[in-house]
Parts: sequence; structure tokens; C-alpha cells
Amino acid sequence: MKLSVIIPVYNEETTVTEIIEQVRTCGVPDLEMIVVNDCSKDGTRAKLEALPPCQDLVIVHHEVNRGKGAAIKTAQKLVTGDAVVIQDADLEYSPLEFPKMLRLLAEDKADVVYGSRYSGRELRVDSFWHYLGNKVLTTFSNILSNIHLTDMETCYKMIRASVFKGLTLECSRFGIEPELTAKLARKKCRIYEVPISYHARRFDEGKKIGWKDGLAAFWYIFKYNLLD
Repeated sequence: MKLSVIIPVYNEETTVTEIIEQVRTCGVPDLEMIVVNDCSKDGTRAKLEALPPCQDLVIVHHEVNRGKGAAIKTAQKLVTGDAVVIQDADLEYSPLEFPKMLRLLAEDKADVVYGSRYSGRELRVDSFWHYLGNKVLTTFSNILSNIHLTDMETCYKMIRASVFKGLTLECSRFGIEPELTAKLARKKCRIYEVPISYHARRFDEGKKIGWKDGLAAFWYIFKYNLLD
């Protein structure tokens, strides 16, 4: 199966070229990367434009900052693979997890595979409030969607491309995570969850999601499970 890896990027000049190389060497023989630079204000654009042209790499630039969800929507139109996964550019998640996630799709056991940060693997200790916020949001999402996940907010959602391209996505910021979960649940997709390693960044290290995004997530969980 060909894997399309969507990489939304905002102000990641110190890590963007490294994450591209990590994806290339993750162990999936057939993949493409779709990098969407969401109007970074640092040297990210220059780093991307300095890369040599490659068949496995598509780079798109937003001229106005629009958010992670908007970057994913831009990339959605460019996917050519059989499966899709989203990869943050900040090195918190390791692309070495892709082969075992992709295997479940290739063997037709799943339509969607979530990589859970909180189901028994080695991980760098996260802040208590970030961990608690994630658990509360995941529980609220589980109640309304009637599926049992341990990590709804995970970046690693690997989705069969035919399913992903059929989704009408609306959220432009971090609300894309509960939106994806609600819409996948409503489609009655076969969802698997596998444990993954995770190296949490602190806010002083550049972590971008904040408490306002957490509050907004409650609304998106409610909206996309009950109102949409």
C-alpha cells in the first residue's frame, strides 16, 4: 500500500528537514509526503525551498496562517496514496510506528488506526494538566461517539484514503482532531488503536496547542457528534 503522509508545518525551521528524513526512512517502501507550510514566520519556508526536488515530496505554502486543520484540508486534495496519516513536524511522534499501523490496513483488519500515546508504551512524561485535559476530552468524545479510545487527540490517525478523501472537513485549527473522530465514528469505520512511543514537548519548547484550544474542543466534540 502506498502511504500519503501529510505534514502540517508552522514555525518548525529547526525540525522540518529532520522529520522529512525520518519519514523517508521509516520503513514504508512506497510513500509520498505532502508538506503544507502554514505561513511560517521563521526560516521554515527557506529550509523547504532549499530541498532538492523529489518525486516523494510535495510542498505547498499558505500565504496566510490558517491553522492545522486548514493545512490538512489543503493536503486532502493532493493525496494519491492508499492510506493517509498526519505527521506533526515537531519530533514528538516517531514515523517508525507507521509500518505496524499500515499493516492493519493492508491486511484489511481496519479502516482507521489510531496511535495511542497512553496505552502502555515508553513515553516522556507529559505535564499533568495536558494529560488530564486529553483524558477528559477523550472521555467526552467516547461518550458522544460511542467508541472506546484512550487517545482521541493523537496526531497519528492513519485512515484508508478512500475514507479520508470522502470526508467533508470544516475545522481550520486543532478542532480537526475531534472532527475527524466524530465523522469516522459516524461512518461506522473499523477503528483499531495501537500503542506508540511519544516524546512530549513543553510549551517553552514550542508546543502550540493551549487551554483555549482545549475549551474549543468540547464544542467541536458536541457539534460533530450531535449537531452535524
